[in-house]
Amino acid sequence: MLVQQILKVKGTSAVETVAPGTPVSEAAKVLADKRIGTVVISDDGKTPLGILSERDIVRELAAQGGECLAQKVDTYMTTELVTCTLKDTADGVLARMTQGRFRHMPVVEDGEMIGLITLGDVVKARLDELSMEKDALEGMIMGR
Repeated sequence: MLVQQILKVKGTSAVETVAPGTPVSEAAKVLADKRIGTVVISDDGKTPLGILSERDIVRELAAQGGECLAQKVDTYMTTELVTCTLKDTADGVLARMTQGRFRHMPVVEDGEMIGLITLGDVVKARLDELSMEKDALEGMIMGR
């Protein structure tokens, strides 16, 4: 299965972004209000500059306490983004997420962010694909 198919099934290509310089407390509010695990840091909503996850915020809270919430997202965001394209496979994306130990990946085409897929999106797509394969094999065995 391709990333393009995963985004189509997901039904939305909207990506929550915050601008560089946004306080971490505001980013945390976006995460809580939208019930999501990450925000992409972007000047224009299309070019990903970094990514900030719940995990990043919790790690800094543990290290520094509440003062980290007044810092800018630029301070804690991951700047070496791992991205994918519409033509990447679910298995390839899953392997990179597992190896890098992250759960969110921006989908980028021609330098422009067009979506975001999560580990959950990829696992769901893979499970759906395996279920269809199982049904097809059962049908062949049963002569349907």
